[in-house]
Amino acid sequence: MLDPQSPSVPLPTHRLKEFASLTTGELARIRELTEAPVRLPRHAIIRREGEPAQAVWLLSDGWAASSMLLSDGERQILKLHLPGDMLGSTALCVIGAPDTLAALTPVTVHRIPTQAFGALFMSNPRFAACMFLSAQRERVALMDRLATVGRMSALQRLGALLLDLSDRLAAVACAASDSFDLPVTQEQIGDYLGLTGVHVNRMIRQLEVDGIILRDRHRITIPDRQRLRSLTGVQDRKLAHDPDWLKAVAPDV
Repeated sequence: MLDPQSPSVPLPTHRLKEFASLTTGELARIRELTEAPVRLPRHAIIRREGEPAQAVWLLSDGWAASSMLLSDGERQILKLHLPGDMLGSTALCVIGAPDTLAALTPVTVHRIPTQAFGALFMSNPRFAACMFLSAQRERVALMDRLATVGRMSALQRLGALLLDLSDRLAAVACAASDSFDLPVTQEQIGDYLGLTGVHVNRMIRQLEVDGIILRDRHRITIPDRQRLRSLTGVQDRKLAHDPDWLKAVAPDV
């Protein structure tokens, strides 16, 4: 059931500002084209696989997932979405959404109709450039994940996921850099990593026994990030904020 929220719920824009600081005019334009925030319960479907592209969403609170059904009826989680992420943009390039978007926890989303989203590109080339860079960042993340799933052990896969979640949650001030809540189930983690829930449980216990993580119910603490990063071999990617070529794109003041 849709639960409209107060328009005062802040619009999450930190992911839009990763590569350039948006002006007041640019942020105002985005807010003008965004519908009022809506609260959805856990397990709610935001958009189903196969549906036409009618909107994209900004996730301002809670966790969501994009997933697809495989031929044997199993589900593969493709992405764990955190506050600030844009949902649904993959459906803009195909006829019929390639994935299902679902709430893993109660979520608040801001809907942007596709026509309004297109208007943002037409009226604000710098916003379009930032969205292009954001898409490239997602591509790099996918490259890293493919390498993780294809070449790393189950323990390394789990460690890489914990590092990724920690970094992304710290960026939106949802967690300290070394401690965060993990509100998803071990089965859902398994659906993301290509492991069974039982195997995920074993790997979490192994990381605890080795002292690489500390766990208190849903709370995960990483006491030594460098040790965990060394275990996984995952690179610490640095974003190119304000690249020279982007400075040539005039802002909408």
